[in-house]
Amino acid sequence: MKFIGNDLWQGVFSVSEPGIYEYTLEAMIDHLSTWWTDIQKKATSGNNIIVDIKSGLSILSESMKKVQELDKKAEIQEIIALIQISKEQDILIKKLDSLLTAEFLQKYLVQNNISCYHNILNVTVDRKRAGFSAWYEIFPRSCSTKAGQHANLQDVLLKIPEIAQMGFNVLYFPPVHPIGITHRKGKNNSVVSEKNDPGSPWAIGNKAGGHMAIHPQLGDFSDFQKVVQKAIENEMEIALDLAFQCSPDHPYIEEHPEWFRWRVDGTIQYAENPPKKYEDIVPFNFETEDWQGLWEELKSVAIFWIKQGVKIFRVDNPHTKPFGFWEWLISNIKTEFPEVIFLAEAFTRPKIMYRLAKLGFTQSYTYFTWRNTKQELTEYLTELTQYPIKEFFRPNFWPNTPDILSEYLQADYKSAFIIRFILAATLSSNYGIYGPPYERFINKAVNGKEEYYNSEKYELKNWLPEEVKESTRNIFTKVNKIREENPELQTTNNIRFLPVENNQLLCYAKFNEQETDAILLIVNLDPNYTQSGWIKVPLYELGISTDQSFLAHDLLGGGQYIWQGEYNYVELNPHILPAHIIRIKKYLKKENQFDYFN
Repeated sequence: MKFIGNDLWQGVFSVSEPGIYEYTLEAMIDHLSTWWTDIQKKATSGNNIIVDIKSGLSILSESMKKVQELDKKAEIQEIIALIQISKEQDILIKKLDSLLTAEFLQKYLVQNNISCYHNILNVTVDRKRAGFSAWYEIFPRSCSTKAGQHANLQDVLLKIPEIAQMGFNVLYFPPVHPIGITHRKGKNNSVVSEKNDPGSPWAIGNKAGGHMAIHPQLGDFSDFQKVVQKAIENEMEIALDLAFQCSPDHPYIEEHPEWFRWRVDGTIQYAENPPKKYEDIVPFNFETEDWQGLWEELKSVAIFWIKQGVKIFRVDNPHTKPFGFWEWLISNIKTEFPEVIFLAEAFTRPKIMYRLAKLGFTQSYTYFTWRNTKQELTEYLTELTQYPIKEFFRPNFWPNTPDILSEYLQADYKSAFIIRFILAATLSSNYGIYGPPYERFINKAVNGKEEYYNSEKYELKNWLPEEVKESTRNIFTKVNKIREENPELQTTNNIRFLPVENNQLLCYAKFNEQETDAILLIVNLDPNYTQSGWIKVPLYELGISTDQSFLAHDLLGGGQYIWQGEYNYVELNPHILPAHIIRIKKYLKKENQFDYFN
């Protein structure tokens, strides 16, 4: 371990594969290093320290027992013999200095009287996708191009290449299971449904099957395998919703009535979040006497879909289930399948969200959806990227979801969608969008709420390609390409906010691992008006002198600017392009680099 000051020590070990690793701590007095450090200090005093040198003979002899190399052992024996007979301390110190290198002191440490930390500690190592992902959410049933027709997985196959072409690498499906009939919700969450209303995908289960079945109108498992394979061919992965709840028609209710709560009138307890009622959904009773049977069954659901090729799960409302269950489930799953990723859809109180992360969730939804101002974004990102939260919580930024259409996006400005997209994709290395309505700038909400009017949760949609402007997709494609090509944007905790005297401009840098290079980002937070200001470039960190000209290349807009000094002017029109994503080129070409100079 390495001493870093103030009685703090830092240890590092390398791993080669994803998984859950165990480690603990051992400590002992390093007598050889302590003695040698004291000798070096005393040698500067000019006093006779022969006795002090001789006092280390026993320590050197102990270290020699660990040495296997014959030449090194002979060198130690020679020094020991010299210490025993010589009074020339300068010669002895020179010999010792040659022997007692940092490598020697670490390699031949005598380990006596070891103190052991009594706990075994765990660290979860995830694959790269856990830290760098771009999600695109679609409802598979809405992928048909024919109005009013329920799509199937064959239709989804046609969508995958165009989504992949925009640079998204995770394609997320809400539940794909059979949907309940009893108390099925109609349009706009109406308690009365019409004949052709498809119901909410989160009301899982009917006589056609439950959590380990596919909605008959979507297709069968051979179709699902084609979707998984098509995603792989396009360098994407399929993420599936893991919603541990049932419709009143789920086979579990008849097979295992003990897994549910029953009211005094004999009816099953449906889901509630007073004053809201969800008559089409029945929660599990995790306190059932047969809790072990329930837990094992739910684990088998996850394993079933893993074996179907799903390695990423978006977990619905995990904060409404016991912490102990998630700790047990995720630990068991990741022990057998360390590549699996769990995204917690928990829009709840901070401590609950952080607790879920500590229990094993790989990523989490966040409050980014409601952080709009410069101060809000700066404070929130600072919180997420500082110790201790950065050590266990991996944020995933979503500007919208099927459940949330924020007030910021409800404003009648298409630029608002572009602003929030760029912020999500560059502030966080993990981000996602509920895709089709986002691309189409759909912003009509239920009156007074942050919910989509005519929500896709309760009805079929037919998202036609011609409804999307090519310029919009070009921005998605370009931003995702920039993320792929610039490692600075592939992590979240390397962010640093930079001064700019305009509260409508947010300026931040994402540094490389060595902190010698950075991507500079300036975003206009105002979706209506052009904003301008002077940004402060971190010249010192980038190794640029104040009198040196340098090139600022806007990777997003394509512009190139010659800048000099710390403060440089920017101006952003949200209706043209509301952001710069700048790569700094430290040195401009000189005349002697011209092809015909010589």
